[in-house]
Amino acid sequence: MRHLGILVVLLTTIVFTSCKNKNQKEYKPSSTGAINSLTVVMDNDLWKGPAGDKIREHFAAPLAGMIWDEPAFSINQIPKSVFSGAIRTTRSLLIVEIDTLSVAHIKTNLYARPQKTGVFKGRDVDELIQNIEKKYAEAITSFKTVEIEEAQKRFKRSLNKEKALEEKFGISMSIPSAYKVGSEEDNFVWLDRQIPKGHMNIIVYSMPEDSFGADSTLVKDIVRMRDSIGEKYIPGNVPGKISYMITEKSFAPSIFPVQIAGKKAFEARGIWEVKNDFMAGPFITYIINDDVHKRKLVIEGFTFAPATAKRDYMFELEAILKTLKIN
Repeated sequence: MRHLGILVVLLTTIVFTSCKNKNQKEYKPSSTGAINSLTVVMDNDLWKGPAGDKIREHFAAPLAGMIWDEPAFSINQIPKSVFSGAIRTTRSLLIVEIDTLSVAHIKTNLYARPQKTGVFKGRDVDELIQNIEKKYAEAITSFKTVEIEEAQKRFKRSLNKEKALEEKFGISMSIPSAYKVGSEEDNFVWLDRQIPKGHMNIIVYSMPEDSFGADSTLVKDIVRMRDSIGEKYIPGNVPGKISYMITEKSFAPSIFPVQIAGKKAFEARGIWEVKNDFMAGPFITYIINDDVHKRKLVIEGFTFAPATAKRDYMFELEAILKTLKIN
């Protein structure tokens, strides 16, 4: 029995020590960085050459639906020799180098939590560029996802408590407390917040289930829908003239299939303007196939901020809209 007791104590000690060591190994510091910032670890000669051009082509590409060109990420390039310490905790990382291996993959929580790290390696420049082409889209999706989650985490600290969306549409979204309901109709709710030189807006309404026809007319149908809602609910401020929000006529919205709240949807990005006025700005619209309630649910964010970069404003609106829950 004495030997059995010693064995139990020994096994317990081993298990405890093993678990402790495992927990110590799994510890990662919290990631850091501004929203939509991307650290590219890439030696200067590569950065200035064709491989660097390829990174800029994809990761600094202009966003769809903006007034002027704004990149998806603010890129901070550093050589590998200084990649140490706090820089490793950057939330979105891209490591690009010539190596003895050919690699293109995405790592999760490599140096910090939460973190996504894209690793592109090649034995020469041509192979490196080939690997960038293979995985850049997946890397962009991974970076955007972790940035959306970080934005949501930040604004969820203080949320709007108003019940208009739940009462009108049976939905909820995590909307920061800075947004307030400014207009509420039978089938329309408008929330907005003031920002320097302008305002950010969220609108919600529903359409009949059969509102859209063939794919070939989808863009026209969306423009027609937005313009009719603008005429009915979003007036301009031009005395003596018919004035309301419409979709900018010179540029057709970009349309993408997505999933929102677990349901099939379309994402539309484009530019709005006010008829007979000089106001304009970007918008992002989600048209959700809510088959349970036999409707098309429409949620939209748009920004008015003249002479100001709007990427981060629109990113916040996208992060809010993607918290949608349908009760």
